[in-house]
Amino acid sequence: MRNTLAYTLLATCLAACTAEVPTVNLGIDDVYYIARMQKLDLHPALSGSAYRWSLVAPDGTATELATTRDYIFLTADEGTYRLQFDIIDDATPYSFSFTVHVVHEEVEYSPYITRVYDYCPAPGQFVNEMPRYEEGDSYADMLQKAEECISGTNDVMITLGGYGGYVTFGFDHTVVNVPGQYDFRIWGNAFYELLQPDKKGGSAEPGIVMVSYDTNCNGLPDDEWYELAGSEYASAATRHHYGITYRRPDPDREIVADDDNSISDLHYIGWTDSDGAEGYMAKNYFHSQEYYPQWVDADELTFGGTLLAPNATDISGTGTYYVLYSYDWGYVDNHPNEYADLNSFKIDHAVDASGRPVQLPGVDFVRVYTGVNQYCGWLGETSTEICRAQDLHISPPSALPPDPFE
Repeated sequence: MRNTLAYTLLATCLAACTAEVPTVNLGIDDVYYIARMQKLDLHPALSGSAYRWSLVAPDGTATELATTRDYIFLTADEGTYRLQFDIIDDATPYSFSFTVHVVHEEVEYSPYITRVYDYCPAPGQFVNEMPRYEEGDSYADMLQKAEECISGTNDVMITLGGYGGYVTFGFDHTVVNVPGQYDFRIWGNAFYELLQPDKKGGSAEPGIVMVSYDTNCNGLPDDEWYELAGSEYASAATRHHYGITYRRPDPDREIVADDDNSISDLHYIGWTDSDGAEGYMAKNYFHSQEYYPQWVDADELTFGGTLLAPNATDISGTGTYYVLYSYDWGYVDNHPNEYADLNSFKIDHAVDASGRPVQLPGVDFVRVYTGVNQYCGWLGETSTEICRAQDLHISPPSALPPDPFE
């Protein structure tokens, strides 16, 4: 079957007999100007059997970039780039060279979060408090509050609640994947306890990181998501494709307290999971507000993803002193903020739903969700908290005050 280019050339020849000859249009310009860390979305109008995009060095050496029909050019480095697009076809081969000038952005990028796209916490003892829900608040109101908390250097904690609760955020540019380097960092509120500091235990509430590249270039987090595989990804104790559903508290439930463990309602929020297990998220005396997100109309909330093994130990043996141990690396709110590398992430660690490594040019959206389904007596549920994120390839403004967490 003849391809689109052959038909276009045939139409050109026929038109020459009776009318003005149209131009064969590849749909790619000769010259482009784009800002660094911004995508150039290229869609050639012609087709063939195969394709090749190449970067051509000044000495004429070509480095293959992609073999897809469409291609997104992205780089963090300013300069002039010569690109070549080849349609590989026995009948109608085609080659086109063009130039891309990558310039510095007119308005300096922020290295920090500039937008929160989704805020969907699971139930938890800090939900409706971090950020605070006020009577009548809608989802849009809570989304705005979450954005105000963690954008820039505002550094106001938001909670993600129990297992699966998440927040999705982005920057004012694409975070470029620099192979071998940490690409971005996320701050939480983990700390080490003083009795056994060498064991790196205390309050570690690990959150799993997902990333997405805006392949369709529409500015929305509706493309495929990939997990950044942390130290526990391949552990036998880690569960993949896990799911849990929480139920709004039954107003007619019997209130059963456990005063010895500071629990005011043992059977507060029921849950069932994809294994057929069930249980309750209890309410404690220290947090008396509603734990179920009050702006949500649905009576059930379902979350899913990777489930990390419980990381808490009751070292008192009586329920009075729990220690939540840190995993080695690759999770949010898992080590104290002063350990920069342990709170930083490499896009190179992205894997697809089957666990296969994925090479992403960069990421436009980041999602963090609570990775443990765990309840620790009077401490309550394990819930990831975050307050800031930073693209590590952009330096903070020189006038910025010292990091308050270090």
